Amino acid sequence: MQSRSNEFTVDIDVDDFEEKVIKVSYEKPVLVDFWAEWCSPCLFIAPVLSEVMNDYNGDVLLAKLEVDEGENMKLAGKYQVRGFPTIIMFQNGEEQARFSSARSKSFIEEFIEDNRLN
Repeated sequence: MQSRSNEFTVDIDVDDFEEKVIKVSYEKPVLVDFWAEWCSPCLFIAPVLSEVMNDYNGDVLLAKLEVDEGENMKLAGKYQVRGFPTIIMFQNGEEQARFSSARSKSFIEEFIEDNRLN
């Protein structure tokens, strides 16, 4: 499992998704990174996402959900994740926006600014 690389990133699973994503999203945007260990683009985007989270200094949080197998894969199915990585922004308990594939830092920052409600 990828380890957290800053204080604004948490590793989550299906059991704490409600608490660490849905509930927190009422206070601030939460990006959920649906990723897999075997996925090269997932490994590429991980440090980029961490850098963006550091730049936002806690105003936006990142939750990393490894979906290689089991219950976490069911959660990916619930949100109709079709490829990896898929990053979904949650706000006010709901999906606000999403993108898939490895992207640049500037793309991710623009995605956040274009889609955040607060």
